Amino acid sequence: MTVAAAARREAAERAWARLRPRVQEAAVAALGEAEADAFVARADLALHDVHEPLAVLYGAAADELFERALSVVLSAAAERPEPLRRLDRRREIDPAWFQDPRVQGYVCYVDRFCGTLDRLPGHLDHLAELGTTYLHLMPLLRPRPGENDGGYAVADYRAVDPRLGSMADLERVAAALHERDMSLCIDLVLNHTAREHPWAQGWLAGDPAHADFYTAFPDRTMPDAYDATIPEVFPDRAPGSFSWVPEACGGAGGWVWTTFWPYQWDLDYTNPEVTLAMLGEIGWLANRGVDVFRMDAVPFMWKRLGTSCQNQPEGHSLLQLLHALTRLAAPGVVFKAEAIVSPDDLVPYLGGHERFRPECELAYHNQLMVLLWSSLATQDVRLARTALRRMKPIPPSSTWVTYVRGHDDIGWAVADEDAAATGVDGSGHRRFLNDFYAGRFPGSFARGALFQENAVTGDARISGSAASLCGIEAALAEGDDEALERGIRRLLLLHSVTYAFGGIPLLYMGDELALRNDTGYLADPERAPDNRWMHRPPMDWAAAARRSHRAALEGRVFGQLRRLGEVRRSLLALRGGVESVVLDAGDDAVLAWSRRHPRSGTFVGLANVAPEPRTVDADTVTGFGTFEQVHGSDGLLPVTGGRLVVPGLGFAWFAQP
Repeated sequence: MTVAAAARREAAERAWARLRPRVQEAAVAALGEAEADAFVARADLALHDVHEPLAVLYGAAADELFERALSVVLSAAAERPEPLRRLDRRREIDPAWFQDPRVQGYVCYVDRFCGTLDRLPGHLDHLAELGTTYLHLMPLLRPRPGENDGGYAVADYRAVDPRLGSMADLERVAAALHERDMSLCIDLVLNHTAREHPWAQGWLAGDPAHADFYTAFPDRTMPDAYDATIPEVFPDRAPGSFSWVPEACGGAGGWVWTTFWPYQWDLDYTNPEVTLAMLGEIGWLANRGVDVFRMDAVPFMWKRLGTSCQNQPEGHSLLQLLHALTRLAAPGVVFKAEAIVSPDDLVPYLGGHERFRPECELAYHNQLMVLLWSSLATQDVRLARTALRRMKPIPPSSTWVTYVRGHDDIGWAVADEDAAATGVDGSGHRRFLNDFYAGRFPGSFARGALFQENAVTGDARISGSAASLCGIEAALAEGDDEALERGIRRLLLLHSVTYAFGGIPLLYMGDELALRNDTGYLADPERAPDNRWMHRPPMDWAAAARRSHRAALEGRVFGQLRRLGEVRRSLLALRGGVESVVLDAGDDAVLAWSRRHPRSGTFVGLANVAPEPRTVDADTVTGFGTFEQVHGSDGLLPVTGGRLVVPGLGFAWFAQP
């Protein structure tokens, strides 16, 4: 421990010694003796996760802010409804509840899925059939009117988009989910608010309560200095990281920090009032029944001149602080980091620093998703094997969220170092993937589209639904039954990995029915400029009605995804908290990985990304014949000459009894 760290720890203990009696008294008055004991015990345990970040971020003001922050979360604890307190108690007994292989996710937009929140409970049977225990509802807090980045420009954290319903409706959804042992995840946009948010309007008006909530510069000197090292997020329609706002700087006009769109104003967390305000919003939403917060855009929360203004150390301290304080009031709540960054930068959001510091329990395994699509296009897993092996392990108290497709575009986060290790040029490979999945490469089966193509650098990302990127759309259009079979196998193959790589698999709405790209968004002026809406189709309930018809496309996909979940739930080795080990089973078209939980036997998964059968070393996969095949795309795999034959675009799972 450094001298500075030791001094901060001593300062924290002194501050808590002075403050603890007052907190104990206030907690008894607010909560009663039993709940007060629990609250103060949590504060004892979280002391250094609260006070030290305050000292790092805000220096000499740490002690005063410590007392104020505890007051905020004590108020939230006092307002927490009794059913949620009971849920907290169960999760404190089982703090790794989210690592259980029974936890399986589903992601949807409320309006695209069922129209309004009040209709959602009527569709929970559909989710239950899939084995869903974790429902992520895409942005639903009240956004600004008009263009709003798909709901990520929030104008009020304590209100629901009126087109979807009310906050009372959301509370009823949470209660309906909890009755079925399902948890609720929603998006919390931390980096910015809409310019229409009351905080932003107060800041513009010169309200002292919102002074310094945002950042503005009177001329281009500092914006140009920052922009020199900050990558552009939306280069074609929102270049740079600043927008001119005539009303800023007391009406003289100024360049407001806007990392994303001009109507999304970055919050300035160097001001502790912003941190306390956001803490209040988190506690209030947790008391509405939210179990998991998807912490949006967390890499951007702290800025430093001369850097990319992403993944700064203070941003991690800030997340650690918010996490620790939230769990004082709502210990059953967990955080999920939305950090689509390099693997080395990602692991710290799960607390994986040189010395563990809890930040988020969950994070998206973006690297796995990208590498799966890359492997499918190249029919080669060497890049995936190299990159996955190089990733740092995550803390055992955290878990990956694995997925094939999400609401966003796919950015090809392939590190040049990993590409070079497999004899590939990183830049050229990323261009190939864009061409392939946009359907421009000879022989491509995909029907995607380029998103945010940068004419200067040639960089781009890909939009398109999983089914369309897997070749199902093209096969149906051409009436090619063999191509359709291959497309279905690709879709199931990808999910066979995400369901068995460890962590929480998320199924994106419509993928269980192989829904294809939707061009209907082009008729909506607000959505037409953003082709990501092509892979956000409305739920096709007529197609869903065919999910039990074995011969139908929907029935084939739905039934096999449901079976993946059933088998997964029976395998303790797929519990979170342990790492998957990527194997070399003797064929570069077959991804192989193993897992072993301390209370289980060994699990081995295989996925053949080539369209023709490939063989792997049988002893490596089956543990010299001691592992049973528990699931697969084509029944029991044959062994020929000591080699296990894996069908083209096929998968298999093996487990030690």
